[in-house]
Amino acid sequence: MDCKVTSFMEDLNSLKIENLQKWFNDESRIWIPPAGEVVGVRRIMALFRAIFRKYEKLEWDVDEIFSLGNNKFFYETMSKGTIANKGIYSNQICTIVSFTENGTIKFLSDYFKDTNCFK
Repeated sequence: MDCKVTSFMEDLNSLKIENLQKWFNDESRIWIPPAGEVVGVRRIMALFRAIFRKYEKLEWDVDEIFSLGNNKFFYETMSKGTIANKGIYSNQICTIVSFTENGTIKFLSDYFKDTNCFK
């Protein structure tokens, strides 16, 4: 069922930390390049705050969601927005995410089509 992914992406598109906190716990791990892997809800929220500050505008459009079984999903998105002092940004992203039984994110990793905009 892709409703967890859809609900998470709706909360991510809100750009509000308070909407994202419920998705993570102290064991959650995420890897969003160019940062290294981040573990724990507090550090993950700090990473999202830093990401949101970098952009004047940012949103994700989910293209397709594929269930991999056992609460794991692969999904494609188009990320677009405006990077402060750099201009318009867009990038294709593939994401792997796994959820715990209670619906929090156990692991999330993004793979970007183009990483030049992060340099």
